[in-house]
Amino acid sequence: MKIKKNDLFIGIYLLAAVLFFIISIPSWLLDILLAINILVALVVLFNSLFAKEVLDMASFPTMLLFTTIFRISLNVSSTKLILKNGYAGKVVDTFGKFVGSGNLVIGIIIFIILIIIQFIVINKGSERVAEVTARFTLDAMAGKQMAIDSDLNTGAITDKEAAERRKKLQQENSFFGSMDGATKYVKGDATAGLIITGINLIGGIVMGMAYGGLTINDALSKYTILTIGDGLCSQIPSLLISLATGVLVTKASSEGELGDEIIGQLFSMDRVLLMVGAALILLGVTTPLPWYIFIPLGMALIIYGRKLSAKAGETAIEESAEQEETEASEIRKPENVVSLLNVDPIELEFGYGIIPLADVNQGGDLLDRVVMIRRQIALELGAVVPIIRLRDNIQLNPNQYVIKIKGIQVSEGEILFDHYMAMNPGYVEEEITGIPTFEPSFHLPAIWITESQRERAESLGYTVVDPPSIIATHLTEVIRQHIAELLTRQDVQNLINNIKDNNTTLIEELVPKLMGVGEIQKVLQNLLEEGISIRDLVTIFETLADHAAVTRDPDILTEYVRQALKRAISSKYFLTGEVTNVVTVDPAIEQEIMNSVKNTEQGSYLSLDPERSKKIIEALGNELKKLEDMGKNPIVITSPIVRMYFRNLAKDYYKDIIVISYNEVESNVELQSVGMVTA
Repeated sequence: MKIKKNDLFIGIYLLAAVLFFIISIPSWLLDILLAINILVALVVLFNSLFAKEVLDMASFPTMLLFTTIFRISLNVSSTKLILKNGYAGKVVDTFGKFVGSGNLVIGIIIFIILIIIQFIVINKGSERVAEVTARFTLDAMAGKQMAIDSDLNTGAITDKEAAERRKKLQQENSFFGSMDGATKYVKGDATAGLIITGINLIGGIVMGMAYGGLTINDALSKYTILTIGDGLCSQIPSLLISLATGVLVTKASSEGELGDEIIGQLFSMDRVLLMVGAALILLGVTTPLPWYIFIPLGMALIIYGRKLSAKAGETAIEESAEQEETEASEIRKPENVVSLLNVDPIELEFGYGIIPLADVNQGGDLLDRVVMIRRQIALELGAVVPIIRLRDNIQLNPNQYVIKIKGIQVSEGEILFDHYMAMNPGYVEEEITGIPTFEPSFHLPAIWITESQRERAESLGYTVVDPPSIIATHLTEVIRQHIAELLTRQDVQNLINNIKDNNTTLIEELVPKLMGVGEIQKVLQNLLEEGISIRDLVTIFETLADHAAVTRDPDILTEYVRQALKRAISSKYFLTGEVTNVVTVDPAIEQEIMNSVKNTEQGSYLSLDPERSKKIIEALGNELKKLEDMGKNPIVITSPIVRMYFRNLAKDYYKDIIVISYNEVESNVELQSVGMVTA
């Protein structure tokens, strides 16, 4: 495998650092390496300074470790040369003499000042900022994830944008977590440099006196300069790296170039510049301070401030004129009506009094609940709910909300924002006072109660729910009722693509050879219309492939699929080990219905006499009343051949009716008939 140049450079960089701990290097090579060390430190500093966002330097923690170990290895190499030869190259010698101005005291003081700046000011601050930033970034991760889900759910961003934002969020968390530990490298590097400097000074004096024949004064003079030079050679790059660390962790909230932001924020307000300029002139005139410095600086600020003020006025006039021109052009140009043709599958509109429930900044969690609704429906019915649009509508009453399907209102409700809804499950004897109302999902009687009444209502046995739960439950029920018509051909194609990789043979046999996407859509809609989950697509498609060669009638194919899904249907409506009360249909009625079925090229339909239909419906109502009085589900059992026709006959009169054929009931289910539909 071919090795990349960058990988080779990093490998040599780290290998050299390790070797320098072991082998001795000549002073001329040390000079080159110290210059490279300073170069790398400056490159890191200016990259950190001009990075637009922190993730532009995502590898900084690793970079920090590499530069630290390399710098310490150079420290060890220079120590060997100082103790062995009393000379560590031109760079170390120059730093010791030039920076200290040839004075040992000045050199020592400068070195100590650098140590203090690095330890107390930069390292301490960077370490604290990195620690706090990491903590808050990790704590905010859950909220940011929910914000991304909310934006995706409301259509503000696409799936691709959501994936990118999640990836960036993970990178930020990883970066700040690493930076929290990486700042310890900088602190440890400074500490190691200080210790090495002390060893150099003491060891150099001992070596000079013991092996070099120097007096204590000569040894002190010689080795102090070398030690200070060596210390400065390591501490100045270390200081630059520390500064880069500080710059990076403190610009976490900045997305632009740091230089532009700092200058723009400091010198962008004309009033500030005028006041500071006047203050400087006043100090120059009324105090012994050098007027030739303070007055010119004050005048410069005042002149610049007046220019900013004039420029701001011109900008405001230009923006006003541009806005008027834009408005005029909007009026003149023909309206783009194409954008008005789009219809959202599901909309939730609400009055301004409900806005806090949908505003994350005000503690509202309605957006999160909408996300959970889509997940719940997907798990329960196997269908993907389209994006639910949430909009405020000032034309509605403050506490009113409206649910629309394909632009048409299908349901509405009204809540009291600071109240709770209490419902009597049927066994509560003691009543509590409140505002009478109806639960919007199932139209059950309820009352609005205050926060102070909530605990008492729950203790009495009332079911108490908050406003967001009321809206979410109502929206969920509306979606369940209309999920069949929300299933589009594109949705069906997506479902097919989702299982195609693991079921290639099945899909190739079924689509488009035996059935088209539209025909499969009709079967799935029939199932969803009766609340049957379509998650088990493999079983559904296997059944369709088995029978589509015989008939392509979607209604008949639906019956075959239902029989294949009898385990799921039985588990949905019947409890194992318990007797389920049901209503049956008189065989004579079933035969009469089958005799009234007309078959056409468009499908089969029931042509029963209206008077006869009325009698059957009345008889059905009497039998269902028995189940209702017993608190049971309205389940009717019929023969397989008549099930769909009987259900089509009854569904317009009894929307909650459940019609199941004998072939859809598992053998271990126990049924007990409480009546028979006969007329």
